[in-house]
Amino acid sequence: MTADDLAQALRAAVLAQRFETTPDKLQDGAPLGVMPSIDLAVALFPRGGAAPVAANVLFSREHPQGLVARFDGGFGPVNNIAFHADVRDAKGDSYAWLPGADWSRIAFPAWFGNGGPRFVAPYPASLLKMMVAVGVGLLVDSGRSDWALPLAYKDKTRPVGDWLFDMIIVSSNEATSALVAHLHARGGIRREAGREVHNEMHTLFAALGLPGLMIANTQPDGGWGNGAGSGVGQIQMTAWDALRLMWRLDADAPAQRALVSPASRDVIRRALDAQKLHHNLSSESLRALPGWVAGIPSRFAHKTGNTQNYTSDAGIVHDGELHYVIAITTSLGSRYAPHADASTTWKIPALGAAVHAWLQANS
Repeated sequence: MTADDLAQALRAAVLAQRFETTPDKLQDGAPLGVMPSIDLAVALFPRGGAAPVAANVLFSREHPQGLVARFDGGFGPVNNIAFHADVRDAKGDSYAWLPGADWSRIAFPAWFGNGGPRFVAPYPASLLKMMVAVGVGLLVDSGRSDWALPLAYKDKTRPVGDWLFDMIIVSSNEATSALVAHLHARGGIRREAGREVHNEMHTLFAALGLPGLMIANTQPDGGWGNGAGSGVGQIQMTAWDALRLMWRLDADAPAQRALVSPASRDVIRRALDAQKLHHNLSSESLRALPGWVAGIPSRFAHKTGNTQNYTSDAGIVHDGELHYVIAITTSLGSRYAPHADASTTWKIPALGAAVHAWLQANS
């Protein structure tokens, strides 16, 4: 298998779902009508220690047939796409994804990448919590924190590691705020005169060539959402760099330059392995719902993200000898879900299942 083989298979799998036909609650159940934004990346680790094969495809209303990313140095940064950040209005609401939104009238801020077609990166939702986990790992590795350290936030005091597990396993927003506040208190993030002047995560991501990871303008009290001046447009992740983050948390994958120490990596990985929210690329948490559609069917150490407008997922898959990392960010949130207890359209787990089946048959 070549990278081009994988890219074309991913592109075909996305197009086969006909995402533009997805019913939209904000249009009274009428079809979405345009290709949503979908950023999908996969890295396969072949049997027998052969070299990894990776690909990244990106779709939007501007690129309904899809773009294929090219990378610097094999598995380096994307070098043929100009990424732009998501936007929100003065009230803090996402508006680029509303019915009838005219993208020709929206000034999407340039993010990174100087050449190639524009891709507007959707907000990663709770997938952002993986960046927080790495930031806390950096604190622990530098001796400024400890996984067993009691950490007080509001009316609760719990070990740092317990906050981390709640943030990853059940996607607790309170746990995320506790850890963001801890990052500020221990110097991982510093603000002066109302602006961020130091961010150890950004320093690390830049050193590792991960420009598609940004968690900016969080607050010392733990605020990280739109209302805190952060959130949409300030917190961004591309699928390719979310995948490369997960790759570095996979001790079974070919070595990449580390994010955190092996000990901290193992703590974060245990949280990923204990994930309880299997409702995006994997749908095992939703088996009881009517019309259930299977997703990735095997062991999946991952982190999900969902809001009304966004769905994301990234993690590590093992199925016998099949081993790969996958990441997706999309503009397909809960407004497209077929049931109140679902998080997104069934087309997302169907895509996960299709990618999994193709990799099984071709690797």
